[in-house]
Amino acid sequence: MSPADIERENKALVARWFEEVWNRGRADLIDELRAPDAVAIGLGEGNEESRGEAPFKIFYSNLRQTLPDLHVQIHDILAEGDKVAVRITAEGTHTGSVLGPPPSGRRVRFGGILIVRLSGGKIAEAWNSLDQLGLLKQLGAIPAEGLREDFLITRP
Repeated sequence: MSPADIERENKALVARWFEEVWNRGRADLIDELRAPDAVAIGLGEGNEESRGEAPFKIFYSNLRQTLPDLHVQIHDILAEGDKVAVRITAEGTHTGSVLGPPPSGRRVRFGGILIVRLSGGKIAEAWNSLDQLGLLKQLGAIPAEGLREDFLITRP
């Protein structure tokens, strides 16, 4: 198999991950598409590393219960060797209270960039940079007051 074929297969697997597992709520495919000892970085606070099935399944369950109609849109997907980079936007309705505040019925939207390493046809590692602060603000779990929206924006 050529390097281009491998990269094409890796991109297809990552696209399937988002479509099946996240958009269709197919938790049963997590074990099929993700290695049992997979490492995920950036799912919790900071760049903490989680290893194995249990921490990821808690993250997945918490997010799906809070936003049961969660939909992830892939904007860009790039592959090189055994790694795939993905730029996404996730959107859903806040109807669950697992992440803190009571359900608001509000639509929330947050973005992210992920780099995934595949091995043996499964996700082996994932580095996740998700706008968790933006999500928590939209859910009302963090007060928006006092946070300067222009904090990182340079004005002329």
